[in-house]
Amino acid sequence: MGKLTAFIVAVVVVVVIALSSMFVVDEREKALVLQFGQIRAVKEEPGLAFKVPLIQEVVRYDDRILSLDTETIEVTPSDDRRLVVDAFARYRIEDVVQFRQAVGVGGIRSAEDRLQGILNAQIREVLGADQVTSDRILSEDRRDLTVRIRENARDEAQALGIDVVDVRLKQTNLPSQNLEATFARMRAEREREAADEIARGNEAAQRVRALADRTVVETLSEADREANVIRGEADAQRNRIYAEAYGQDPEFFAFYRSLQAYETAIQGGTSSMVMTPDTEFFEYFSNAQPDETKALAEVPAQPSSGRTPEETAREFEEETGTSTGGAAEELQNLSETALPSEDEEEDDQGSGASGDSGATDSQSEGGDDTSGDGSGSADQSADGGSSETGSSDDGSSDQEDETGSGSE
Repeated sequence: MGKLTAFIVAVVVVVVIALSSMFVVDEREKALVLQFGQIRAVKEEPGLAFKVPLIQEVVRYDDRILSLDTETIEVTPSDDRRLVVDAFARYRIEDVVQFRQAVGVGGIRSAEDRLQGILNAQIREVLGADQVTSDRILSEDRRDLTVRIRENARDEAQALGIDVVDVRLKQTNLPSQNLEATFARMRAEREREAADEIARGNEAAQRVRALADRTVVETLSEADREANVIRGEADAQRNRIYAEAYGQDPEFFAFYRSLQAYETAIQGGTSSMVMTPDTEFFEYFSNAQPDETKALAEVPAQPSSGRTPEETAREFEEETGTSTGGAAEELQNLSETALPSEDEEEDDQGSGASGDSGATDSQSEGGDDTSGDGSGSADQSADGGSSETGSSDDGSSDQEDETGSGSE
């Protein structure tokens, strides 16, 4: 019984010692065999491995690619615009012996702290270098910057036994206190661009408006010039016609122009003129003398066709297709006014004979009484003057009627 128990105990001890002396290295990790803190063996291949129990220990490290998120840091590019940068890195433990010697018992946590310091330093150095602006960092054209950060960090991380696989910038923003100023600057730039566009548009509009105004002025000037030329030619032709008409009959031309002046002056029936009767304007009102009227009466009568002026006017309208209006009636009135009738001639002759006999009687009576002759002569003169004045007034009124009917 005692031997069996001792045997069982011995077997258990052997099994425990055997199990504690063996360990398995996974394909996703590397292992170090340490004896009293010193590295005795490196197990990088996966499989079963042995160690001395109770004396040696095994330290395992992950052989996969690990991720490290860096802290948010501020950088100042060459244009002095501060940026907040958030980056991350991908790395793996390449040399476990060097890694153990560099970080000691701190392991992965200590290595990541040191690697984060390296990355932050390289980010500030690369992004704060000359000729690196914030616009370049914020744009998509920043891959070369991340490559430079990765290469510089890899060189420094080799001392830790770490291989930096990749470095990327997750987020690049402006600090919160600078956002409002940045937005204000962006608004100012957009407003300046809008003002430039408006100014260019106004300039183009001014050019178009000036061109249109110049075209209008040129067109009006050309039209005025042509109008002046046409007006000058018309005036010259009018003067030529007037000259030809005046050359044919100057007296009638003057008479015709006076009639036109009369018509223009009394047009409307409300004109008032204050002038003396002997003015040149009334020349043709006072030129109708009794001798001229008598001469018109002595004109030999032309053989009559037996037609009245109305019939003659109607025949003229039918032949020419034009309208004479009231010309026939005016012509009839003018002829009746201008030519005295036979009864009027006989009355004039009778009055003239009686006037001669009256003068003879007065002369004979004057021989008998001188004083009576003087008074009679005075009375005769007064009567004769009044009769002459009346006849003159009648002749002037008749002449005005003839002139008015002729102008009409």
